[in-house]
Amino acid sequence: MAKPIKVTLVRSPIGRPEKHRRILRALGLTKLHKSRVLYATPPVVGAIKKVIHLVDVEPVEDDQK
Repeated sequence: MAKPIKVTLVRSPIGRPEKHRRILRALGLTKLHKSRVLYATPPVVGAIKKVIHLVDVEPVEDDQK
């Protein structure tokens, strides 16, 4: 099972290529400092790698034991 990760938009997409802006929108990151908890599946990890210079990624602690 894929582990949850927290992705936060920390740099503005203004002046970036349209492809980067579309990737951020697809990840649900529309405003600065907005965070989303996503599962680290291969498509999500690949999208994050393309915009890693604009986002901050941290693991989420799984408290359900």
